[in-house]
Amino acid sequence: MTDKGHDKKHVKSPKVDEAAAALILDRPTVLAVTNGAGSALKVATQGAVFRQGDPADAVFYVETGRIQLTVVSDQGKEAFIALFGPGDFFGEGCLAGQPVRLASAVATAASEIVRIEKNAMKRLLHEKPAFAEKFMAFLVARNIEVEADLVDQLFNSSEKRLARLLLLLANFNNDGELRPIVPNISQQILAERVGTTRSRVNYFLNKFRKLGLIEYNGSIKVHTALINVIVTGN
Repeated sequence: MTDKGHDKKHVKSPKVDEAAAALILDRPTVLAVTNGAGSALKVATQGAVFRQGDPADAVFYVETGRIQLTVVSDQGKEAFIALFGPGDFFGEGCLAGQPVRLASAVATAASEIVRIEKNAMKRLLHEKPAFAEKFMAFLVARNIEVEADLVDQLFNSSEKRLARLLLLLANFNNDGELRPIVPNISQQILAERVGTTRSRVNYFLNKFRKLGLIEYNGSIKVHTALINVIVTGN
C-alpha cells in the first residue's frame, strides 16, 4: 500500500472514544448470560482461533490479549484487516448468514476469549436486552472506527496514521500520563495496520521517542502529547 496524503488537506481524526471501556464485559458476565452456551478458551501466541475457509458457526469475545484478523488472496498474498483487544467481539459475520470464515483470526499475544455458538448468540440478542445493547454499541463503535480508518488512509500521511494508531492502542485520554500499549505489539503488525513498511514505522517510532512523545525500549509507552502529530503534523 502506498503512502498517501502528504499533499492533501489534513482531515482531523476523531478523538478516541473514552467511553469504549464501558463496553467491556467480564467473563463471568459473558458466560452467565450465555446459559452454558458460551465457553472460555485460552489461545497461545500465534495460535489460531479460526482459519480462512472454516465454518462460520460462532461469535467470539476477547477478555485479554490480542487477536489479529488477516486474509490471504488466491495468489497467496496476505493482508492485515483488523486487530482486536479486550472488550471486542469478532466473528459476528456468521449472524448475517456468512457460511465460512473469510479471514483467519490468530492471537498475537496469549489471549483468553469466550466462544458463543451462533444460535446461542442469536437467542441472547433476543432475550437479553442489556447484552444486545452492549453488542450493538460495539458494532456501531466499530463502524465509526472503520470510517475513521478510511479517512485516515485517504487523507493522512503514514506518520499521522501511526500516531493515531498508537493513541488508540494506548486507550488515549487527557490525563497527560504515559500509557503503555499492552500487550506489546511488533513493528511489523504496526506497519501492516498503518499501511506502510516496517522500516518507516521504525523511523517514526525513533522520531517520536526523540521528541519525547513516546518511550520506546522494546515496549511502547505513549504520551498524550502525541496527539499534536495528528492535529498539526509536528
